[in-house]
Amino acid sequence: MKILSPYALGATLYMPATRADLLDVVFRTKLPELRSLVVCLEDAVADIDIDTALSNLHVLLSAINDRGGRSGDGPLLFVRPRDSVMAAVLNDWPLIKHVDGFVVPKLTMRNLGSWEQAVTNPELFLMPTLETADVFNPVAMVELGQALRANLASRIIALRIGGNDLMGSLGLRRNPATTLYSTPMGYVIPMLAGVMGSQGFALTAPVFEQLATPNLLGEELDLDIAHGLVGKTAIHPSQISLIQEKLRVSLEDLNSAKLIVSDVAPAVFKHNDVMCEPATHYKWAIKILERAEWHGVRVPEAANGETTIRLAEAAQ
Repeated sequence: MKILSPYALGATLYMPATRADLLDVVFRTKLPELRSLVVCLEDAVADIDIDTALSNLHVLLSAINDRGGRSGDGPLLFVRPRDSVMAAVLNDWPLIKHVDGFVVPKLTMRNLGSWEQAVTNPELFLMPTLETADVFNPVAMVELGQALRANLASRIIALRIGGNDLMGSLGLRRNPATTLYSTPMGYVIPMLAGVMGSQGFALTAPVFEQLATPNLLGEELDLDIAHGLVGKTAIHPSQISLIQEKLRVSLEDLNSAKLIVSDVAPAVFKHNDVMCEPATHYKWAIKILERAEWHGVRVPEAANGETTIRLAEAAQ
């Protein structure tokens, strides 16, 4: 089985399986900057349109097959089945080989066994979505994380945080003037970052559904990244470039990470007026280097427009 980095996801765009332009996105005729695409058969498709959506998905996969498969530089392609019953059917489609994996909606300990039985194709990666009331209980999340590690850890790219569903379970909706961190998600996201992150899982950030406030999206992305989240769901193509720009690594962090992982790094050293300790910062450095590999580096500019690079100061 191939290995997929969670940082390869970038901005993840969900598109209903009923859309007629899915093939254009898969082959980058549309949205060439997109890193990952989810063809949705769940919330984005009405009950009366399920058969149409499944037929359209089959047409998409047949067209990909007719072209000899997806191109290597196209977006990652995932399908979100409606439930484990639908997933079991899709799991056995021969053409599902053209999909990287499934997004698992509303995963809990109660339905985990059904999903394990449904998605038996070892080539399909999984991105479980945490979006039920159980998510507010850290004990339940510890239990779920342990169960996922036991049987599915090698197939899980990342866990997705379903912010809208979680807010909905409380009868709440985001205030358009604040980030999600000013809501009960300000408890949930740090808790999940700790509980699931400490078990080795990457997590992606909830969608930002306000299209008229890109500056606020930028603020929320800064908080997402500060909590170690590796990507973010995009509600609209206009958000893709901003999300992926924010995921770029600062030059200062890149230089610091390179020094920390160096075989000749001192036990403690100073870099740009910050103390670095490889014994405690090594995992952070590895993640920074992986993020930079996928998203690149932001080079700061001085007031005169020239790039500025600060040199490392290592204490011997």
